[in-house]
Amino acid sequence: MTSFKKHTSRLAIAAVLILGGLLGWAILQKDTAQPQDEHGHAAHTEDGAHADAEHHGAAPDKAHTDAPAHDDDEHHEVAEAAQAEPSAKGPHGGRLFTSGSFGLEVSIFEEGVPPEFRLYPSQNGKPLSPSQVTATLTLERLGRAPQVIRFKPQGDFLQADAEVVEPHSFKVSVEAVQDGKTHRFGYTQEEARVTMSDAQLKQAGVTLAVAGPARISSQLALLGEVRYNADRTVQVVPRLAGLVEAVPVSAGERVRKGQVLAVLSSPALADQRAEGMAAQKRLALARTTFEREKQLWQDKISAEQDYQQARAALQEAEIAEQNSRQKLANLGATASRNSNLTRFELRAPLDGVITDKRITVGQSVSETEPVFTVSDLSSVWVEAPVATKDLGTIRTGMAVQVAANGFDAQAVGTITYISALVGEQTRSATARVVLPNPKGLWRPGLPVRVAVTETQADVPVAIDVEAIQTVRDWQVVFGRYGQQLEARPLTLGRSDGKRVEVLSGLSAGELYAAKNSFVIKAELGKAGASHDH
Repeated sequence: MTSFKKHTSRLAIAAVLILGGLLGWAILQKDTAQPQDEHGHAAHTEDGAHADAEHHGAAPDKAHTDAPAHDDDEHHEVAEAAQAEPSAKGPHGGRLFTSGSFGLEVSIFEEGVPPEFRLYPSQNGKPLSPSQVTATLTLERLGRAPQVIRFKPQGDFLQADAEVVEPHSFKVSVEAVQDGKTHRFGYTQEEARVTMSDAQLKQAGVTLAVAGPARISSQLALLGEVRYNADRTVQVVPRLAGLVEAVPVSAGERVRKGQVLAVLSSPALADQRAEGMAAQKRLALARTTFEREKQLWQDKISAEQDYQQARAALQEAEIAEQNSRQKLANLGATASRNSNLTRFELRAPLDGVITDKRITVGQSVSETEPVFTVSDLSSVWVEAPVATKDLGTIRTGMAVQVAANGFDAQAVGTITYISALVGEQTRSATARVVLPNPKGLWRPGLPVRVAVTETQADVPVAIDVEAIQTVRDWQVVFGRYGQQLEARPLTLGRSDGKRVEVLSGLSAGELYAAKNSFVIKAELGKAGASHDH
């Protein structure tokens, strides 16, 4: 019996020792355990008597004697770690973060308004009045100073006081205070961004440039068309009805002034020539008679009256012959030197090119029908419509640059004429430039671009025109930040065709992709330019 009691006592003592060891181990684990955030890091929990800033600098042995009674703001601003799932979506389509019972949905709203941040607070999963929460949001972008955005209550959400400019690519840090506690959340969003090393850029032929000041020649861009110089273009009309016997030239052929273009047979011309020959014979007879009567009158053989009659007859014959000769000259014909009185030679009125031909052998033509158009293309007109809003900025004598649309050709000229009337249908006037064309490069009908130089101005930020690309509905330039290139939407100003003023979107001193920037756009397309809100 004594042995049994001793054995029982030993078991009881062992049980007590084991329970004590387990209790001590549990206490140690409770003291050393710390909560972790979504990344596995120890969360910064400030609870109970050691939550405020006062205790962050206090000695370990200092007692917190005022904890039971104080109610000031200093000790009620308790920072809690963000507990959120990265893929969590809130009921408004934004990112949903939670910290204990507090929740905050962060979204970018852009339906009918410029993009803006909106915050939707909640408590235990239920909407919380936005007036009970104060919040600030900090945006960190590549190459930019941090932007602090503040919020005000609006309906069931907190509305930002600033627009979220594109691209929506940044690091976001949110600080929300509710019921004396501070909650911090954050995430990173990338958009319209690619990574390329210097070696990759060099291999792709992409060159970098620095945005900076430049002198921009302000230009008015017009679309025009090359036309014939109407002052040096002639429509050839026969002026005599007849039958076409020969056409020794073709359309597009260059001709010299006086060169035969066509040969016609015209009965009307035969009548004119016959009349002219008769007038010449009458003139010769009248001249002979006058000389004889003059001699007789001087020798006192005939009366003065006979001399005066011969003189009058000579004058009439001269007038008739001159009239006949003038008629032939007006027709572009001469007195025939052979027996063929009907032959009529149609000749070029000036040096130029036959730009239109409407005559063939055997054709019967009238005296008023144009059969050739001959144009001197050593100079041409460039005509461009000018909208009424631009009429106040242009004037005759202004310098212009003309560039062909279909090939690489440029020329310099001046505005020589601006129409006095505005078209009823087009609501535009016409500006005309006389352009030298010694090589025949500027052909009538060719569409061209006309750049009118207005003024010159020094601008603080300008970039190369060839650097601009289109991404979505933006005009962008790719800024270079370390190894990353990001599409920066631009607001552009004046341009001279080579350089363009940047009003917003890029700052002086920033690197950007200039030549062959389309390669980066292609890389961006491969990577996929998401627009995740």
